[in-house]
Amino acid sequence: MTRVVSLFLPRWPTDRLRRKSGDASPPADAPLVMAGRTGRRRLITALDINAESLGVRIGMAVTKAQALVPGLIIADSDPAAETEGLTKLAFWALQRISPVVAADPPDGLVIDTTGADHLHGGEEAMLSDMIKRFAVSGVEARASVADTWGAAHAAARFLARPAIIVPPGEAEAMLQVLPLQALRLDSGTVTGLHTLGFETVGELLAQPRAPLTLRFGPELGRRLDQALGLVSEPVDPVRSPELVEVRKAFAEPIGAAETIARYIARLADALCHEMERRGLGARRLDLLFHRVDNSMQFIRIGTGQPIRDPKRLVRLFRDKIETVDPGFGIEIMELVAIMTEPLRDKQTISSLVEEPEADVSDLIDILSNRVGQNRLCRFVPVQSDVPERSVARISPLAPETGLTWEGDWPRPPRLLARPEPVETMALLPDHPPVWFTWRGVRRRVRRADGPERVRGEWWKRDAELTAVRDYFRVEDETGERYWIFRSGDGEHEDSGSQRWFIHGIFG
Repeated sequence: MTRVVSLFLPRWPTDRLRRKSGDASPPADAPLVMAGRTGRRRLITALDINAESLGVRIGMAVTKAQALVPGLIIADSDPAAETEGLTKLAFWALQRISPVVAADPPDGLVIDTTGADHLHGGEEAMLSDMIKRFAVSGVEARASVADTWGAAHAAARFLARPAIIVPPGEAEAMLQVLPLQALRLDSGTVTGLHTLGFETVGELLAQPRAPLTLRFGPELGRRLDQALGLVSEPVDPVRSPELVEVRKAFAEPIGAAETIARYIARLADALCHEMERRGLGARRLDLLFHRVDNSMQFIRIGTGQPIRDPKRLVRLFRDKIETVDPGFGIEIMELVAIMTEPLRDKQTISSLVEEPEADVSDLIDILSNRVGQNRLCRFVPVQSDVPERSVARISPLAPETGLTWEGDWPRPPRLLARPEPVETMALLPDHPPVWFTWRGVRRRVRRADGPERVRGEWWKRDAELTAVRDYFRVEDETGERYWIFRSGDGEHEDSGSQRWFIHGIFG
């Protein structure tokens, strides 16, 4: 089922102006409005949260707003620049979220995320990440996802929540209580419907279509059908002449998986040839399928490093062919490299002494595209005596950091996400425990080694100035070995809670 995200930027004109102005931007707490002309009148067209809290409203005359708010900062509205800015945001979303993205002037984006949400941890995580990224950039954003563009557009603008997920099949129930403006109708149609006593979308849905169409034209019925998914509303994705892309139009629509795979190979060959000519390698690619019913399907793959090997690309795409629904047939296929990096050919040097390094990048690419790039990582050492801080996650193909774990004391191969408390008894403060109870099971200690004292990193936090941990390696009667520690030195209260914890398990 199709899933569409509508990203709403309620204060885009003023947010864009502040970002563009940089250091010359008005103070963050200063009221800022944008003004434009309607005939001879100069009216407020956009405003920030500061101006709104002081009583300024969109459509208010500039002279009235100035009288209401002394010191009001007024800038000229620039719709063309605002639309251009939305297009740039669409290119950003094209690379990071989905291959089907378009600007939705005057205040948002529309993104077809069908089949792409799992790459971002699900719809909730995807919307949350988008909103956070815009907030960091100083742009207020709200986002919603629904079965149709119209439903997502309405939810983002008329439901007062930052992120809204409309479950599949529930668009009509959501639309019932929304005002007529949620249908993206022109102001004249909305005014006419209000005159007849209509206030909500649900009231329109309960009425016969013919009289409404006769009075207001076909646009009203079309918007209703688009919001309900009865009429398709495809997203025309943004494209840049700088993108490397190839396409194939078919005289007769295709639909068989074998046929699709054959043409993927041809497109991959053509794309790699073009990238070789430009000295580029692909990091992220989109394969788009234009169906005869004017809808679109797509496959997105990513690679850990720039490549232009047709066989590798074909292998990654073939793994996802089963996710494509050809419908009544595919009439156009497009292969686009939306993220590229410079790539030079490497010369293979033969050696009779050294074995060539194993290349696992192909395996990593396959796994990344199956389970999500964010779910793959490798661990590297970090210079820290505190065990949970001595390791970090990096990309599987990131270069080596050159660091190693130092010290003579062994570390367990399995470190718990956080230390878990245990019940135990030790005969003396510097002795290992005689027994301990962890997760409901009591274990008697047969052998032990320690203590290894780890002190807090006082240069990071004052609370760790006197913090101490005493670690022991212990073995129970069954031969299982554990890494446990006491928080504190067993004597001084300011060194820790004196409680015992388990932190790791030895293989």
